[in-house]
Amino acid sequence: MTDLLHILPSFPLSAFAALIPTIERHALTTTDLLTSHPADLAKRTQLPIIDLRRFLAAIQASLTDDLPPSRPLAPPPPPPPSTPSSPSAKDKPPKPSTPPPSSGNFISTLDDGLDAALGGGIPISHITEFTGESGVGKTQFLLSLCLAVQLPPPRGLRKQALYISTESGLATRRLAQILQGNAILQEARAAGTPASLDAIHSAVTPDLESQDHILEYQVPVLLSRHDIGLLIIDSVAANYRAEFDRQHGSHGSNMAARSAELIKLGALLRDLARRHNIAVVAANQVADRFVSPSTPTIHHHRSSAPRSTTNPHLESPLASRSNMPPPSSSAIPPHLSSTPTSSMPFSFPPDPDDDNQQPSSPALALDHQQRWFTGWGDDPRSSSSLKTPSLGLVWSTQISCRVALYKRPVYGRPARIAAPISADDDDDDVDVGAPTLKTWRRWMKVVFAPHVAASGQGIENATEYEVTMTGLRSVKRDKAKQAVVM
Repeated sequence: MTDLLHILPSFPLSAFAALIPTIERHALTTTDLLTSHPADLAKRTQLPIIDLRRFLAAIQASLTDDLPPSRPLAPPPPPPPSTPSSPSAKDKPPKPSTPPPSSGNFISTLDDGLDAALGGGIPISHITEFTGESGVGKTQFLLSLCLAVQLPPPRGLRKQALYISTESGLATRRLAQILQGNAILQEARAAGTPASLDAIHSAVTPDLESQDHILEYQVPVLLSRHDIGLLIIDSVAANYRAEFDRQHGSHGSNMAARSAELIKLGALLRDLARRHNIAVVAANQVADRFVSPSTPTIHHHRSSAPRSTTNPHLESPLASRSNMPPPSSSAIPPHLSSTPTSSMPFSFPPDPDDDNQQPSSPALALDHQQRWFTGWGDDPRSSSSLKTPSLGLVWSTQISCRVALYKRPVYGRPARIAAPISADDDDDDVDVGAPTLKTWRRWMKVVFAPHVAASGQGIENATEYEVTMTGLRSVKRDKAKQAVVM
């Protein structure tokens, strides 16, 4: 007899009477059922995987129902007494559509300037993404949040953190460094509400299969048994890049499978964030957006106007392929000049006999639209290289808030050489006049969010920050000097 009834006496065993004999025959315990993947159980027991998923979902629901609440629910506050001088409902001004930030709804970054730029901090019940290049400070934001969530409101939630890493383990040495040197954390320690490394749970998911299993089965049980207020994934793109880029076969089916997995992941994380009232934060990588040497073509009805030019920095491989200029008449025969090729799936030439044909709008191209949700390419005056967050448009629709992080090198004059170079020196690789890299400047910019307005084009309204020994620190500089850097 399986130990299910000993663990969950109230479990509705009759609803799964067709599965119980096979499970008992294979001597599967409740622990085996909760720690094994449904696909593995289906291969082992030869049972339908759909029935096994329902059976496992019922076990998890029963475990959650049997867990006592961590603290008693407080009764709702009594309504304020009505006074004759209080205005009526008709005289009250309408409430704003976006409520102001309140304590207990945000997690601080341990810096007041960065919190103000984020509209109060990282919101709970939402998925927030930090995206940027390597070395820009994405992990530093995540580590600061792991400590800040343990603080009392308004900076934290007095809860624990769950850190899931896909690349390396938890940086405990860096956490201890921030914990010992940050002034806000030292004040909390003096007030009797210290943050601790013991309140940070961590797990490593080296592949996509283990990541799905941990998020789908182990994380819900952990959130039910522990008072966790923050779930971190660092980074969300690593396993998907490794899993789908190395597969062979049809590229279209590969991308379709990855899109389906991303939609599934987004739905799972949103459900966890809303059901357990936690903040879900993910770090994401970026890729280069290459500039096409040709400009896109916009076909107009019965018009021989020249091709309109757009900013070359707003180009992308997909947009350049979908807007390639038609080949010249000398390159192909006349009877094939109106036949679209596979490299131009959307560049159909206009039909002179069709009076209802509408000109193709550049606003419908992905190249034009992606600048509003990627964080790069929205400023036509910028001369920096364009980036695009990994996992594409599908993942962008799964998150609620995207925070883009930028870095720019700062060069200085080379240091003076103590001894002059001899004339007999044959080393031609030494360039005494070349500038040297002094430091990096970093900016944080809100691309889109439900609780705060976007930062706008470029980095004029972005918040500059530094990564110090004690954590993150916002920097206030003159906007004129900031514009010179760009």
